Amino acid sequence: MPELPEVESLADFLRDRAVGHTILGVDVVAVQALKTFDPPVAALGGLTVTGVARHGKFLDLDCDGLHLVIHLARAGWLRWREDLSGAKPVRPGKGPLAVRVRLSPNELGMAPGFELTEAGTQKRLAVYVVRDPKEVPGVASLGPDPLDPSFTADRLAEILRGSRTQIKGLLRDQKVIAGIGNAYSDEVLHAARMSPFKIAGTLTDAQVADLHEAIVHTLREAVERARGIAAKDLKAEKKSGLRVHNRTGQPCDVCGDTVREVSFADSALQYCPTCQTGGKPLADRRLSRLLK
Repeated sequence: MPELPEVESLADFLRDRAVGHTILGVDVVAVQALKTFDPPVAALGGLTVTGVARHGKFLDLDCDGLHLVIHLARAGWLRWREDLSGAKPVRPGKGPLAVRVRLSPNELGMAPGFELTEAGTQKRLAVYVVRDPKEVPGVASLGPDPLDPSFTADRLAEILRGSRTQIKGLLRDQKVIAGIGNAYSDEVLHAARMSPFKIAGTLTDAQVADLHEAIVHTLREAVERARGIAAKDLKAEKKSGLRVHNRTGQPCDVCGDTVREVSFADSALQYCPTCQTGGKPLADRRLSRLLK
């Protein structure tokens, strides 16, 4: 799933390539992906892309005051096309293509654009056409952005205070902190040397400070690594920069211990026992015993 660093990089990518272009049309192939009807998607035709923003994991294209808001979900991606002028008309089907956005020609006469694709059978990619991004429920309910200057260690302490939630789950909750998903929560907790099953409200002041530093540093580092990389190469770049996530069975880069995994019904987490749980492996089942 694209998380804050990848979505931020996609926003940068679109700022460089889409801003200033007029939208010639938006072709919705996967009807279930379009979550709004007023304004209609056709209203974007003829408008100019004036800016691109990120809200958590949401992309937001400002089109002369109307907003095309995109959430790529778990298996979605954005594929930039340098020239769509010769592209065949899209038809609803079972393929990965969900939405195509066609833009006005550039100085070379090529008509660029981008396509939103989604792999797998669980179709969760979502597209909204709204007058204000906060009309999108997922945007309106977002917690603080961890890269915003207002996200301080004191602010994090307020969020954690009294919480009985395991820290791994809390970091992934978009209503609590925006933009962190399964991969970067693993990376943050490894950097903070903290068990994923630690209860959030039990953290000491020192642990909160360490966690805050790990969140900000891990995300900023990932954003910088992704900066300037073409959209098609972002997935590979993300994978190459991970230290524990999706590295089950490999040696930890910090201590050399073997990275372990805990599997759940529809996801898994990875961690280093030496760095994070005092050398004790976590039970690989949903009701794993909490390690403190």
